[in-house]
Amino acid sequence: MGNVIVEDRREGLGLPVEVHCHGFGEVDFSEFGALDLLLLDRKCAEENVACIPTLYLRQSKLADFEQFMRRYHAMRTAGRIPHIVGIALEGPLLASHGGTPAATVWAPTRHEWERLANLGELGLVYTVVSPDAFTAASGLHDNLDDRHPRFEWIVPLLMAHGIRPALGHFTRDEPKGAAELVHDIVDLAWGSEWNGSGTRVITDHLFNDMPLNIRHAFRTSAARAKRESTLAAYDLPGWTLADMDRIAGPVPAAIMQEAAAGRIAACINFDGEHVDLEIAGRAVELMGYGNSMMMTDRCDSARIGGQALHQTEDNGLWYQDGGIVAAGSQPLARQMRNAREIGVTDAPLWQLVAGTAHRAFGTSAPTELTVGAESAAG
Repeated sequence: MGNVIVEDRREGLGLPVEVHCHGFGEVDFSEFGALDLLLLDRKCAEENVACIPTLYLRQSKLADFEQFMRRYHAMRTAGRIPHIVGIALEGPLLASHGGTPAATVWAPTRHEWERLANLGELGLVYTVVSPDAFTAASGLHDNLDDRHPRFEWIVPLLMAHGIRPALGHFTRDEPKGAAELVHDIVDLAWGSEWNGSGTRVITDHLFNDMPLNIRHAFRTSAARAKRESTLAAYDLPGWTLADMDRIAGPVPAAIMQEAAAGRIAACINFDGEHVDLEIAGRAVELMGYGNSMMMTDRCDSARIGGQALHQTEDNGLWYQDGGIVAAGSQPLARQMRNAREIGVTDAPLWQLVAGTAHRAFGTSAPTELTVGAESAAG
């Protein structure tokens, strides 16, 4: 029962939510046409979590995805899958695909965006987009033409259908310009007609796939040998939002400042491998626990999105060929325990894993917890 979460209830917060995840046990989200939603719901019930499966989408599979979303909506409406509180996409509009399968990175045309937006009514709650997707540094740049609308058109369309842009997968060129684009998209979202509930903008995981001034993770034994001295030099207790531009860089600063203002619900990983735990902990203190969501980026198998993955002896991350991080492996219960180990106490922890997510997505989920199971988080 090592993955089961058993806690005292935090009134009104509902179950913990795996906000961004790619596969539970034998349930692989990457082949959504064959995704067994009933089995996934049972897995969630066993672990006492709600989840938002995060899928990859090939351009040729858009019609199949529409069919999947109709199936999801029918089952959710019938009350058959209460633990699956929404569906999300990682991509396709990504400037830097990182660990995302290359075939799932593409720029939708106007008509394709309209088809995707219509899925908001069926339970599509967010899609990861890169604010710098249309810049010269973007991997999409050479394939863009007049068929591809820009954010001034995309964001209001998403807002009208209750779909949140999740900001992530930045290039490392022109950080100041990318930070300005973060603010521009947030302004667009908050200035548009909103046909959803909850927060209008979220993020992919903070500090990953973005330009940084700091070492945000210590993934090898050699890096870990220098961890204490590196963190001491960073003076984490002295960090302020006003100084984040200089300390961490313009892009994380823009995200953290918008989150602290309540205009973004920011995701951050607490596996200690995507992001160092002390850095993650200080970041959520600055943004506010009520504006931050713990995410796992979890995959339980060695395959995701049609690509084979492998692990190393240094950590529990899943890698693509070439040493590119593709996913994490730690469930939410383990990450909750990690947060406790750095001093996050019960009330803020439950904001991180439940309160912010349910508020951000306007979701409802079961509040029953398995009684008598051994707690992995306790």
